[in-house]
Amino acid sequence: MFDGLDMSKMSAMMEKMKSGMKEFEDEARSTTLSAQSGGGMLKISANGLGEVIDIDIDDSLLADKASLQIMLIGVINDINKMAEDYKKSKAAGMMGAGMFSS
Repeated sequence: MFDGLDMSKMSAMMEKMKSGMKEFEDEARSTTLSAQSGGGMLKISANGLGEVIDIDIDDSLLADKASLQIMLIGVINDINKMAEDYKKSKAAGMMGAGMFSS
């Protein structure tokens, strides 16, 4: 069943994949994505992994809880989509660069 399977190549491929994933995580963690709502009254920044790293809320929004909640939902969804697109783009680039080829 495993005739002709070169374990040394398999091991090298796994190490290359592990190294590529570590490199991706490091780059994604240092990348900053930003989204805003309400003409910039609400801003959220996240890294490429989708982890929120900053939220800036204009003081005038604090008096209107309902509007703030609606804007937060929208901007959080936007930043999550941006992070997901970033990860997909980077993964496609890694595939295209032959990370998984021998």
